[in-house]
Amino acid sequence: MSVSRPQSAPSSAPQPVITPDRVDSGPGTPEVLNAHPRYLAHLRTAVLVCTFGGLLFGFDTGVINGALPYMSSPGQLNLTAVWEGVVTASLIGGAALGALFGGRLADRIGRRRTILFLAVLFTLAAAGCALAPDRYVLTVARVALGLGVGGASVTVPSYLAEISPTNRRGRLVTRNELMIVTGQFAAFVSNAVIAKTLGESGPVWRIMLAMAIIPAVALWVGMRVMPESPRWLAMQGRSADALAVLETVRAPGSAQGELDEILENIKRENAQERASWGDLATPWIRRCLGIGIGIAVINQITGVNSVMYYGTQIIAKSGLAMDTAIVANTANGLVSVVAMCVAIWLLGYVGRRRMVLVGLCGTTCAHVGIGVVANTMTESSTKAYIVLALTVTFLAFMQGAVGPATWCLLAEVFPARVRGLAMGLAVACMWIANFCITLTFPWLVSPRGIGIADTFFLFAALGVVGLLWGLKYLPETKGKSLEQIEWNFASGRIPR
Repeated sequence: MSVSRPQSAPSSAPQPVITPDRVDSGPGTPEVLNAHPRYLAHLRTAVLVCTFGGLLFGFDTGVINGALPYMSSPGQLNLTAVWEGVVTASLIGGAALGALFGGRLADRIGRRRTILFLAVLFTLAAAGCALAPDRYVLTVARVALGLGVGGASVTVPSYLAEISPTNRRGRLVTRNELMIVTGQFAAFVSNAVIAKTLGESGPVWRIMLAMAIIPAVALWVGMRVMPESPRWLAMQGRSADALAVLETVRAPGSAQGELDEILENIKRENAQERASWGDLATPWIRRCLGIGIGIAVINQITGVNSVMYYGTQIIAKSGLAMDTAIVANTANGLVSVVAMCVAIWLLGYVGRRRMVLVGLCGTTCAHVGIGVVANTMTESSTKAYIVLALTVTFLAFMQGAVGPATWCLLAEVFPARVRGLAMGLAVACMWIANFCITLTFPWLVSPRGIGIADTFFLFAALGVVGLLWGLKYLPETKGKSLEQIEWNFASGRIPR
C-alpha cells in the first residue's frame, strides 16, 4: 500500500533503520581484531572466498575481449558484426534478469546457498560456451552465464555487508568492486598467454572461455565451508545459528550484543509497511530516482564497456597483429585495477560529485583523442600504441573516478524505505544502457557503420551531455549521513 508523504516536511520522510556504530567496544574495531587475529582471519577468509563471485563477474565479462576475434574467424563461428554484438550483449541481457531474481532467491534460500548455486551455474555455463557448436548455442550459454553474473552482482555484496562488522563494512564491501576489475584483468592476461602459446589456431577461443571454469570451481569449493549470513539466519528465526556464526567472525563478548541489534532491526523492519511503486510518485522521491537513473546511465554512455569488451579489436584495427593486440590489451586491465585501488583511497578525501565531474572531463577528452587519431593516422603500430595510451587514460579516469563514485551515489541518494526498489530500477537502467552499447558497438565501428573515429566522437558528445547534466543535477553526499541526505531532498535542498 502506498503511503503519501509531504514534499517539504523532512519529518515525514521515510525513516531508515539506524544501526549505531559501536566504535569503542563494538565487534570489528581494529584494536579488538588485532587482539584476536583468529577472528580477523575467519572474516578475511569469508570475504576472500565470496568475492570470487565478483572475480567471476569480471572474468566472464572480460574474457570475450580476446576470444571474440578468434570465434569470428572463418572456419569457426563466422560471426558478422551484428552477431558479435549479439553474442557479447547476450551475457548482459542475462545479467539483467539474474540481478532481478538473484536477490529474491537469496532471500528465500540464503546467501550462501545462492552463491553455491551460482558457482554451479558459472561452471556449467562456461563449459557450454567453450563447447558451443554454433552461434545459437553460444548465445544461449552466454545468457545462462549472464544469469550467474547478475545474481552475483546482487548476492555477493549482500553477503559481504551482512557478515562484516559495522565499522568495517564499507571497506570490505568495496573489495567486491576491486575483484571485478581484477577478474577482467585476469581474463586479459589469460587470453594473452593462451594466444601467445597457441598462436592463431582455430579453437583457441574455446580454451579462453573454458578458463572461467577454474575460479567457478574454486568459488564452489570455498563456499562449501563458509558460514551463512548471520542476518539471514536471524531473519529466519534461527537466532542460535546466527549467534554461532557471529562468534566465529567477531571478538569474544561482542557477538551477543550484535545479534540483539540485528533482531531489533528486524523487528523495526517488520513493523514498517513494504515499499510500493506508489511511493515513487512522491515528488522529492521521484527527484532522487531521476538522479539515480541519470548517473547510472551516464556511467554506461561513457562507453566503458566498449573498451572492456572490444578493446582488443580496437587496438588490432589500429594496426597491430591480433596476438600482439591481445597482449597489449592487458594494459587496460592493469590500469583498471590500479585506478580502482586509487579510487578507494580517494573516496575518503574527495567528494562524489567532484570525482564524477572531473572523471567525465577526462573520459571525454580521451574519446576526442581516439577519434582524432583514428581519423588522421593510417594503420600502423604507432597508431595502435597511441590509441592504447588513450584507452588507458580513459580507463584511469573511468575506473579511478566515475565508476566508484557512481556506486557510492547510488547507495546514498535513495531514501531508506524505497532504497531497494529505487536502486533496483536504477541498476536495471544501467544494464539496459550497457546492453544497447554492447550490442551496437561492433556494427558502429564496422564498414557499414560510422567507423571508429565517429563512434568515439559520439561517445565524446554523450560525455559532454553527461557533464552538463551532472553540473545541474548531481548532488554532493560526502560527509553527510543518510538521514541528512534524506532531509535535504525532502526539504528541496540538493547539496552541491
